[in-house]
Amino acid sequence: MSTSTFSRTGGRPSRTGPRPAAGTPAPSGRRSRRRRSRWVLNAIAVLAALVWVFPVYWMVNTALVPTSELFTLTPRFVPYPTSFEHFSGVLRDGKFWSALRMSAVVALVVVVLAVLFGFLAAVAVSRFRFRGRGALIMLVIVVQMLPAEALFISQFRMLDDWNLLSSVPGLSLLCLGGIVPFTVWLLRGFIDGVPVELEEAAMVDGCSRVGAFFRVTLPLLGPGLVTSSVFAFLHTWNEYNLALIVMTKTDHATLPLWLRSFSSETSATDWGGVMAGSTLIAVPVIALFLSVHSRMGSGLVAGAVKG
Repeated sequence: MSTSTFSRTGGRPSRTGPRPAAGTPAPSGRRSRRRRSRWVLNAIAVLAALVWVFPVYWMVNTALVPTSELFTLTPRFVPYPTSFEHFSGVLRDGKFWSALRMSAVVALVVVVLAVLFGFLAAVAVSRFRFRGRGALIMLVIVVQMLPAEALFISQFRMLDDWNLLSSVPGLSLLCLGGIVPFTVWLLRGFIDGVPVELEEAAMVDGCSRVGAFFRVTLPLLGPGLVTSSVFAFLHTWNEYNLALIVMTKTDHATLPLWLRSFSSETSATDWGGVMAGSTLIAVPVIALFLSVHSRMGSGLVAGAVKG
């Protein structure tokens, strides 16, 4: 039998008696409720994934449907018969390869410089205490709040004065200004997550301050650098508004601008070409995510520890 005793502090009865042994399985009713709730959550997750992936599937499906079947009243959820005429038309277009080179060069420049500048600024904000540090952090946040459309006129006039319109340096400069503040804020969280005591221990063993950082801390920041690189790449690869303002010459277009060539005011839109071009533009992004998704996932979790 269980007995009730009064505690010395609160005077409340405490129930003592036989308790279930550790490792005792939960009742069958509780296990069945947990199993049902797990099934419900899994079903909701699958439904959300289908809603998210359907536009991508429809883009690829439309790109594989023949032109004669695009505007039928009955939608075709399976591209049969399959036709690659839209892809062949895109690949034969010389403007596509020119836009691909332009987007690739701009993305490469922005990714390298954004990670370099953002990393150096994040190290300064995270590891050093100096006058104006708090103001600098707030400035980084405020810059992210500014709408990009409010800066278009000043950016255009600035690049026009510097003769950088319709050029890789001009577009790279604007994309860099838009992604560096976010890169600084993201990498600061990763650097704060690495204990400074690790560097101090390395300095006790004979390393200099710079050597301790590059030998101890930098290898631990790999997921953060990969994550910031991916975000910088996506920001630049999909940029449309800045490219529309800066690239005033039709022969200096990026891939998002090149997609406009499939539609005009005087003719109907070539939806098959648009979907085929969009699919080809998405291929590098998908390949990048498949190659770095594991390190990127761990990087996002690690960067959320401190910030």
